[in-house]
Amino acid sequence: MDAITAQTYKHRLVVERDALLAQIDAQHGGPVSRAEAASDALDKSEDDNAQIQTGRDIAFAINEHETAELLAIDASLLRIKEGVYGLCVGCGSHIPVARLDAAPHTLRCVACQVRFEKTHPV
Repeated sequence: MDAITAQTYKHRLVVERDALLAQIDAQHGGPVSRAEAASDALDKSEDDNAQIQTGRDIAFAINEHETAELLAIDASLLRIKEGVYGLCVGCGSHIPVARLDAAPHTLRCVACQVRFEKTHPV
């Protein structure tokens, strides 16, 4: 991938990362750690146990998803820095631009992603 195209994706990834961090901050009323968020969930003694557990499960699932997304963005930014962005980590082939446009933090071509998902079910 040429340097100009890589910089375009870098800019987009940085914007997505900043927006995700801002969203996380807004959801928690400002920058808080996971421990603080968990503590807040446990402090709701007026709610019944099922309601507390459901709320906690949802909050943790959202945190896990956001963390995974941040890690994927950071990995892509590192791949740009290393000059290997846009190459599939599975087979080394070029990831189609349409796929990168849809998901700029993707690491694999479609064929390798399908194989990965079959061997690593969620």
